[in-house]
Amino acid sequence: MINAIDTVLYTGKTHTTGGRDGQARSTDGRLDIKLSPPGGSGAGTNPEQLLAAGWSACFIGAMGKACVALKVALPSDVAVDAEIDLGKSENAFFLQARLNVSLPGLNPAIARSVVEMAHQTCPYSKATRGNIDVEINLV
Repeated sequence: MINAIDTVLYTGKTHTTGGRDGQARSTDGRLDIKLSPPGGSGAGTNPEQLLAAGWSACFIGAMGKACVALKVALPSDVAVDAEIDLGKSENAFFLQARLNVSLPGLNPAIARSVVEMAHQTCPYSKATRGNIDVEINLV
């Protein structure tokens, strides 16, 4: 089921050329990066790293909202180490992900609730739900 957006809050716009061996630039000029294939020795980043960075940043925001709802403080040293795997099965390519979440100082049961609530509300989690394997670990 696709949810329709009532109000667009922001639109990220990029212009990309050259694919995995190219260049990507945002229309506002704040992002200007060289792209390179995963695991290659070339300069630049790759789409899997960009997905990991975007998802982990958004997930931290979603955990902040979960902490407000649960009336607990989000630890100042919260961190998410995101791992995005690009893999192949037969002749098709797939992604899978792991979010390794650190919530130092939070009771483990509360931390688990925060992570579960965040996974339900984070737009990246919603976009990938049912499409790729996702593992979320408290570390």
